[in-house]
Amino acid sequence: MGILQIFTLLGALGMFLYGMNLMSSGLQKAAGERLRGFLSAMTSNSFKSVLTGLGITSIIQSSSATTVMVVSFVNAGLLTLTQAIGVIMGANIGTTVTAWMVSWLGFKADISILAVPMMIFGFLFSNSKKDNRKNIGELIVGFSLLFLGLSFMKNSVPDLRQTPEVLEFVTSWASHGFGSVLLFLAFGTVLTLVLQSSSATMAITLIMLSMGWIPFDMACAMVLGENIGTTITANIAASIGNTQAKRAAMSHTIFNVFGVIWALILYRPFLHLVGYITETLFGLPNPATEGFAVTNSTSPEGTAALYGLSMLHTLFNTINTLLLIWFTKLIAKAVSWIIRAPENQEKEVFKLKYISAGPLATPELCVEQAFNEVIHFAQISKNGAIYAKEAINETDADKFEVLRRKLVKYEEISDRIEYEIATFLNGVSAEEISESTSIKIKAMYKIIGELESLGDSGETISRILSRMSIHKKSFDAETIKNLNTMADAVNEAYDVMIFNLNAAHKGELTEISNAYNAEERLNTLRNNYRDAIIEDIDNGDKNYQTSVYYMDIMNTYERMGDFMINVSQDLERGFIHK
Repeated sequence: MGILQIFTLLGALGMFLYGMNLMSSGLQKAAGERLRGFLSAMTSNSFKSVLTGLGITSIIQSSSATTVMVVSFVNAGLLTLTQAIGVIMGANIGTTVTAWMVSWLGFKADISILAVPMMIFGFLFSNSKKDNRKNIGELIVGFSLLFLGLSFMKNSVPDLRQTPEVLEFVTSWASHGFGSVLLFLAFGTVLTLVLQSSSATMAITLIMLSMGWIPFDMACAMVLGENIGTTITANIAASIGNTQAKRAAMSHTIFNVFGVIWALILYRPFLHLVGYITETLFGLPNPATEGFAVTNSTSPEGTAALYGLSMLHTLFNTINTLLLIWFTKLIAKAVSWIIRAPENQEKEVFKLKYISAGPLATPELCVEQAFNEVIHFAQISKNGAIYAKEAINETDADKFEVLRRKLVKYEEISDRIEYEIATFLNGVSAEEISESTSIKIKAMYKIIGELESLGDSGETISRILSRMSIHKKSFDAETIKNLNTMADAVNEAYDVMIFNLNAAHKGELTEISNAYNAEERLNTLRNNYRDAIIEDIDNGDKNYQTSVYYMDIMNTYERMGDFMINVSQDLERGFIHK
C-alpha cells in the first residue's frame, strides 16, 4: 500500500466526516426552531422522551449532536435528568438509521454516481438569500460529500486477497475465540474515540466486512465497541458543565456499557437472532452461520453481511432501550450517587449556570442557553435591588457596611456576567446564523447592557448612603417610608421584567403593557415625591442636603425603571413574532 494510497484513504475518511458534519449542521439549522421547541416541550413520560431522541437523531443524523444537545439542555435547566436519559436512549436508536442508509445507498445503490451532479443544486441553494434554502444547500453538499467520501474509501482500500500473507495476519486476529471478540470490541471503541464519530467507524466496519477482511461476528464486536466509544463525546461536552450535565453524560455511558455487557454474555444467541431476522426479512443467507464468508459486497452474502450488521446495530439499541426504559429513575439515582454535587453548589449563585458547557451543535440552539443566562442575570440583578432597600433601612453602621460591600460585589458580578454572556454571543455571531437568530442576539446584547446598568444602580445607592453617613445626615421616618414605597415599586417592575423575559423565552410574549404600567408608576411616584420635597424645602421643613440625597436615590430608582422598560422593549423588538 503506497503513501499516496494511504493519504487518499485518509482524505476519503476526512471527506466522509466533513460531509456527515455538514449534512447534520444543515439539518439542524433548517430545523433549529422546531428542535428547540421539541425538546422544551418534553414531559416526564419516558416513552415520549425516547421517541423525541429517536426522532431528532433520525432527522439530524448524529447521535453525538443529539447527546451533546441534551447535555447542554440539562445544563440549561430545560430538561430534567430523567427526561435526558430517555432522550439519549432514543438517540441511540435513531443513530442506527445512518447505518442502514450507508448499507443501502453506499454499497448497494452506489449513490456516489449522483453525488457530483447533486453538488450543483447544493451550490445554487447555498447562494440563496433565504436562510432556509441556504441550510438545505448545506445539507445537499454534506450528503454528497458523505457518499463521495464513502466511495473513495471503498476504492482506496487495498484488496488484501491479492496479498495472502497480510490477509492471513488480519484474519488471525479473529481466531482466538471470545478473546477475539473482546479484541475487536476494544478496536471499535478506540477507533470511535479517535474519530469522534460512531457513524464513521460504522462505515469503516462495513467496508472491512464487505472486503472480506473480517468475519461477520468480529464486525459485530466492533459495532458493540463503537457504542461505548461514542459516549465520550457527551462526556467531553459535560466536563466543564454543571453537575446535572455530567450526570446526563454519565447516564449515556452506563446505558451503553450495560448493553454491551448483556450482548457479550448472550453473544452467540444474539448473533443467531440477528441472522435469523436478516434471513427472514430479506430472504438472504444467514450471516451468523458457521463458515459464512463475504467475497463480494454485491453478492447475496455481501448484502446479507451488510444488512445483518445494520440489523445488529438496530436490535442492540432497541432491546437495550426496552430493557432500561423502565429504570430511568434508577439510572438517575445511580449517576447522582456516582457524581456528587459539590457542597457549596447552591451557594455559587454568581457563577454562570447555563453556558458553561460550551456551544451547542448550532448557533440557533446556542441562543437557548444564552437566553437562560440572561434570565438568570435578571434574577441576580433583582437580589441587588433587595439589598439596596435593606441598606436604606439599616441604622446599624456595621450591618450597613456589610450591605454596602454586597452591593459593590453585585456591581462587579454584573460586569463579569455581562462580559461572559457577550463573549458567548460573540462566538455564536461568528457562525453563519439566520436572520431571526441575528435579531435575537442583537436584542440580547442590548438587554445585558441594561441589566449591567441595573447592577450599577444598587452600588450607586450605596455610595449615596455612604456620603450621607459621612456628613452625619439621616432620613426621617416619612422619607424612609417614601423610599420603601419606591423600592417596592422597583421590585414589582423587576417582577414584570422577569415575567416578560420568561414569556419571551417560551414564545408567549405578545405585548408589554405591563412593563409600561410599571414604569409609569415609578415615574408618577418620583414626580410626586420630588414636588413634595421641593415644597418642603421652600417652606423650611426639610434639610436641603438631606433632601438632595433623598432625591438622588429617587432619581436612581426612576432610572432603574427606565432600564427595565428598555429590556421589555428589546424583547418586543427581538422576540415577538409580528
